[in-house]
This record gives sequence, C-alpha cells and structure tokens, in this order.
Amino acid sequence: MITAYINFHIYIIIHFMTIFHKYHGAGNDFIMINNLDKSVTLVPEQIKQFCDRNFGIGADGVILLEPSDKADCFMNYYNSDGTLAEMCGNGARCTAKFFLEQTSALGLASRKIELNIETRAGIKNIKVNEDDTYSVNMGAPIFESPDFPTVTGLTCDKKINIEGFDFNCVSMGNPHAVTIVEDLNKLDLKTIGPKVEIDENFPNKINVEFVEKISEDYYKVKVWERGCGATLACGTGACAVYSILNKLSPKPCLGEEITLEFPGGKLYLSENEQGHVLLRGPATFVFKGEISQLNLNSTVIK
Repeated sequence: MITAYINFHIYIIIHFMTIFHKYHGAGNDFIMINNLDKSVTLVPEQIKQFCDRNFGIGADGVILLEPSDKADCFMNYYNSDGTLAEMCGNGARCTAKFFLEQTSALGLASRKIELNIETRAGIKNIKVNEDDTYSVNMGAPIFESPDFPTVTGLTCDKKINIEGFDFNCVSMGNPHAVTIVEDLNKLDLKTIGPKVEIDENFPNKINVEFVEKISEDYYKVKVWERGCGATLACGTGACAVYSILNKLSPKPCLGEEITLEFPGGKLYLSENEQGHVLLRGPATFVFKGEISQLNLNSTVIK
C-alpha cells in the first residue's frame, strides 16, 4: 500500500514537471518551453508565478514554441503578468535560436541560416549572422491610430504631453510612445513609466521608451513595457525608437545602422529598401531546468 502510494506520487510529480530553457536578448529574459507537440497548457497564474523573480524562475515573459502551418514555428508569447503579447523583437531572436537548437538545425559554422517565425503581429523573417547575432525583419512601422491605438486618433507627427514629457506614438505590431530626454540618469522610470502606460489616451495601454541622444548614430534608451514594467531591453521598443527618429529627423538614417544602448546591452537598427525595420542583436542561452505545475503557491525548481 505504501509502495503504491509513493509510486503514485512519483508519477504525478513527473507527469506535471515541465522542462524549460532560459534565454535572454540584451538582458530581456524569457522562459522558453518546447510545445511543438502541444502538450503544455499554461494559465495566467502559472505564467505570473513562473516569471516571479522571488518565487519562480524569473523572467520578463514566457514563450511557448509551437507548430505553425504558415511558418517554421509559432512564437506564443506571454508577458510576465500573464497577458498575451502581439510581438517581442528580443523574444523573436531567442525563439529562432531555441527552435534551431531544439530541432538540431544549427551547428553549421560560417553559414547563414534563415527561418520564418509566426507571431500575433504576423510572420517575421530571421537570419542567423556569422557573428552569432540574429537579424529580424520587423516589418514597416505604423504611424497612424487606431493601430496604436489612442482615443484621440493621433498620428506620429502629433505629440501628446503626459507628465511633462512630449511623446510620439508608433506601432511595431504593438503600441509604443517615444520621448526624447536630456539625461536618462535623472529619469524616475518606475514613477513615470506606469503612469504613461495606463494613461487615459491609451485604451489598450502602451509601451514607453525614453531616449537620450549621444551622437547621430548612438542613443541610450530606457523602457517601460506594457504588462512587464521596467526591462533591460525591448526589441519592438528599439524599432519604435528608430522609426520615430527616422520619421521626425530632417536627415533620416535610411539604410544606415544605428546603435541603441539599453541597460542590458546594445541593439542595432537599420531599414531596408521596403521601409522595413531590421533589428540585429544577440540571443543567449542561460540555463535549463524543470518546474512543477502541481502547486502554484509552492513552485518547485530542479
């Protein structure tokens, strides 16, 4: 009887253990789960606890790698608060690396590899470069509401003042508000960020980027992500910053790569002939493990 009891509980624990891999792109970190067989189903409360940096694994989001009939795979991305997200540039690079490693397609030295990843913001083309960075074609920026959306129907060239900052809005598959500041060190991100995110002008909330110009091709950025809070980097945020700078500048940097330095690292932005924003940056594997789904209040990590 005791043996049967023990065996039953061993079976339950094994059955509910989920293998995960931890990745980051310039410090923007993700819990990656191979769900190509569609065996894993997570609810928002599980995602929130998995992402908790004290009681879970800790991450800015969870990405389920899933099958797609339109591309090589589908990036099923959730913010750390358990909400669905349309797109994540850093997550797309990490998904590409995770997919290639999980399917053993990577490992051909000095050869560029290209793949397509389906996201809720469309299919994104990703190239693996010889320097082990990943380039994502993020598509064309959208400068008009309701794609932000805003309650006032703003366009990119119309500023909106919130908390003393002038913001321009753009969508990269998800909404962004971008503002230029003189000194990022004087910015109280944890106070200003959430106020802008939930401002009444943005019915679906918004991602927020604060930008300091260092030179014509080098900028520093801090970001407050919708559904995540302050993060070390944001891929779509980098594209939003690049797009606003390009749109409003008297001398657009078409075709030229600029550097955006986030607290977690550098991302590189350019634009192709079709007006699509190209995001280049690292995708880094950190570790792998198993996590129990048995008890949301006492998550077990091995």
